[in-house]
Amino acid sequence: MTTWTCGCCGRTFNPLPMDYGFAAPRNWLGLPDAERASRAKLTDDVCTIDNTERYVRGCLEIPVSGSSGSLVWGVWVSVSEESFHYILARWTSQIAPDEPPRFGWLSTWINGYPEPSEIRCNIFLRSGTLRPRIVLQPTEYPLAVEQHRGITLDRVKEIAAGAGHP
Repeated sequence: MTTWTCGCCGRTFNPLPMDYGFAAPRNWLGLPDAERASRAKLTDDVCTIDNTERYVRGCLEIPVSGSSGSLVWGVWVSVSEESFHYILARWTSQIAPDEPPRFGWLSTWINGYPEPSEIRCNIFLRSGTLRPRIVLQPTEYPLAVEQHRGITLDRVKEIAAGAGHP
């Protein structure tokens, strides 16, 4: 575990924050507060808006070189109605190792990265109550590049400084 002192606030963290999450998908955050209760349903893991938009929360893991751990972003992905029901039906099930992934679109804008536009991803279900693993399809989008190539511990510290603290 790495101890880290934030250059902005001077607080020391042991260990260095390696996990960040978003409470809701971007489109839910864009709804006026007065309309959220009538148009949307949000839990810690799933969200629907107007019965036409469906989102699932998952873990986008980025390998960290020289470490056995990963930096994890808790992100939301948009899925089809069919995939939404498929995922929900298996949320707490034992998942076979050869279970094919489902398709989705990244629906979380992470500060420090360009606004995502049509970033495709694969959603890999996991057994028990683990959130799905999200793997961005290879593109030049910086987050996808980092997920496929990995990042350094210095980059993790940079992200921690820019993302705020847990």
